[in-house]
Amino acid sequence: MKNTHDNVYDLGNARIPALMWKYFLPAFAGVIINSLYNIVDRIFIGQGVGALALSGLSAVFPIMLIMMAFGMLIGIGAGVRISINLGKKDFNRAEKVLGNAFTLIIIMAVLLTVVGFLIKDPMLRMFGAGPETVDYANDYLNIILFGSLFNMMGFSLNNLIRSEGNANIAMYSMLISAGLNLVLDPIFIFVLDMGVKGAAWATIISQFVLMIWVLRHFLSKRSVIKLKPSNFKPEKDIILYIVTIGFAPFSMQMAASLVQVTFNMQLVKYGGDLAVGAMGIIISVAMLIIMSIVAINMAIQPIIGFNYGAGNLKRVKETLMLAMKYATFVSIGGFLLVELFPHSIIRLFNSQSDELLNISTRGLRIFLAVLPIIGFQIIVSNYFQSIGKAGIATFLSMLRQVIVLIPVLLIVPGYLGLTGVWLASPVSDVVSGIVISFYLAREIKHLNAAIRLQE
Repeated sequence: MKNTHDNVYDLGNARIPALMWKYFLPAFAGVIINSLYNIVDRIFIGQGVGALALSGLSAVFPIMLIMMAFGMLIGIGAGVRISINLGKKDFNRAEKVLGNAFTLIIIMAVLLTVVGFLIKDPMLRMFGAGPETVDYANDYLNIILFGSLFNMMGFSLNNLIRSEGNANIAMYSMLISAGLNLVLDPIFIFVLDMGVKGAAWATIISQFVLMIWVLRHFLSKRSVIKLKPSNFKPEKDIILYIVTIGFAPFSMQMAASLVQVTFNMQLVKYGGDLAVGAMGIIISVAMLIIMSIVAINMAIQPIIGFNYGAGNLKRVKETLMLAMKYATFVSIGGFLLVELFPHSIIRLFNSQSDELLNISTRGLRIFLAVLPIIGFQIIVSNYFQSIGKAGIATFLSMLRQVIVLIPVLLIVPGYLGLTGVWLASPVSDVVSGIVISFYLAREIKHLNAAIRLQE
């Protein structure tokens, strides 16, 4: 039987390219499975219940993003800290982070559930639920809120499984949860005729099974670190230790809702309802490309965190440089597909409306015009998060998606109309790319100096 510490040994000794590939494959499978699960879920609702039900679910989606943001606050924050502590061979502190993360998840899930029920009606109206769709939205959200604990516990602890070096187990977790949801959806919606409520029950049952799976892992011999009741008592320094790192992805997720609202306002103003539909297609295409880069991020996080904690900076630098190289390959490949075959891509989503096709094609080409320079930006932001520099990670993440983007989005369309809306994203990417390059050059200089001292 393989020793549970073999994965920890590999993080500090295996060849970086092989190690990245080992972690990338399950991470990529996980994010793709999760993306397909969301798409198929919407298809079942649209086909089995109707268009109004689908619109009702769209109003719930921003709320689910907020719930996911809190899961990322704990899951990613604790994951980075665990990787760093394992690199330092400090297993006791890593287990203390796990125990405090478990307690923090329970506290936040209960708070989110209570607050969610108190303010759900005004929230649903604010996020677009109208008189004809609010009942569908309420039916779905009422059940989803009851499952907040399952959602947060499963998502957060599964990230910690990856951080301790068990990438394959983390992938199996996603396969089990998403696969169960895909089986239950048609049964509850079509066979049992439960409609939107059936979709919600399928979701939280799948999340409950995921929660049980990950909890069993941390109580089993397979885990590198164990879930122990003695570590459940919240400790202020450990909580801050987790939250300071988790704040970067948390803020990004929260900001994503604000950005989407701003985009929709400008699209309606300068392009009408079809422009909003076009943006939905464009975002879907962009996310399929970005998810591959996110998988690279997920693959390098435990490698960089462990080796940074172990003081093995040569391996840290090698991992960073390879990740940027691979991310750029993905970005260039996605760029070529978008620029060469935009009509074919758009027709996968809608083949009936020529007007939507024309708006989407132009928007897609402009929106992703500088895609080749996005890959390295995402990797560099994640790198600073992985080594515990939360302030820089938060700033760089917010720079591209909020600090530059929103002002451009509010100003430029006033001069260029709908074209200005599409241009907001590439302008933001260019500006943030210049700033991130400065931080990257400075970090490489520091790494080189430290490596020379070690040698």
